[in-house]
Amino acid sequence: MHMGAPSFMIYASVILLVKLVSDNLLMASSSSTSTPMDMSTAILIRVDQSGMGDYDKIQDAINAVPSNNSELVFIWVKPGVYREKIVVPADKPFITLSGTEASKTIIAWNDTGEIYDSPTMAVLASDFVGRYLTIQNTYGTSGKAVALRVSGDRAAFYGCAIVSYQDTLLDDAGRHYYSSCYIEGGVDFICGNGASLFERCHLHSTAENEGAITAQQRSSPLENTGFTFLGGKITGAGSTVLGRPWGSYSRVVFALTYMSSVILPEGWNDWGDPRKQSTAYFGEYKCYGPGANRSNRVKWYHSLSNHDAAPFLTKTMIGGRAWLRPVPTHFKQQTGSTISTLKAQGKT
Repeated sequence: MHMGAPSFMIYASVILLVKLVSDNLLMASSSSTSTPMDMSTAILIRVDQSGMGDYDKIQDAINAVPSNNSELVFIWVKPGVYREKIVVPADKPFITLSGTEASKTIIAWNDTGEIYDSPTMAVLASDFVGRYLTIQNTYGTSGKAVALRVSGDRAAFYGCAIVSYQDTLLDDAGRHYYSSCYIEGGVDFICGNGASLFERCHLHSTAENEGAITAQQRSSPLENTGFTFLGGKITGAGSTVLGRPWGSYSRVVFALTYMSSVILPEGWNDWGDPRKQSTAYFGEYKCYGPGANRSNRVKWYHSLSNHDAAPFLTKTMIGGRAWLRPVPTHFKQQTGSTISTLKAQGKT
């Protein structure tokens, strides 16, 4: 693609658990036969650069999860800047990687090259959850530099910041859910062929000239993929379009989204290939703000009616109601011994 972010302390665990049950957020799970029988209990692994955790590095904690894992694993990352290139292998499902506040728990790397090789963090496993993390590629503005690659099915991210400039988020393949995330970039900074719902997310364009927010890769009308942005906002400097078609059947919908004046009046771009105007599906529904004025939009975009928009306003496209689940309420050590339990007070 040519593209032009020592022993366990009971007291500390209770503080974390109180935060988790109060969030009232969902996380990803599997609907397959390998789904953990106990969906309320997770193995807890702590990462702490000070040496007070189970591991000093995030990758070491991931490596400690057994292949073909069939239990929920919750890796709690203490605040700090972790300069690591992270890979979650395909044979390690059911991992949650969680900070407590994205601005204080930062995973940073500096790399460029092909988009599948440059990510600061690559999620290849299914049923992965990321929470309260900043994932950043610090390479700069002179080339492709992916912060996060998501290639596993049933992945969810909550309250994360994903930051780079070009190809920030490679939403590669699978069904994904992003809730209240901050995503920053300048050129095609949300790209790939995932089937993904971005709910209440903040997109921030840093385009130096004319940028593009999305480059969705759907290449056939038979593929049930595409990006839906629901109830979020777009800010930034310079100017940008909402999207351009990486794949001929690229599909992107913005619904109920605030758009600042960073959005160019034409809204969308055919990437220099007029043939894609008849096959790409770019839609807008009840968006607002100075950038949402559609009087000068390209003629081939879709202004969605209530009926047209309905399939994009739920989790149906990603099948989310079958695999999104509450946060676990009980935690145990890798040895199997219970380290703390705290039942949610009527919360699911």
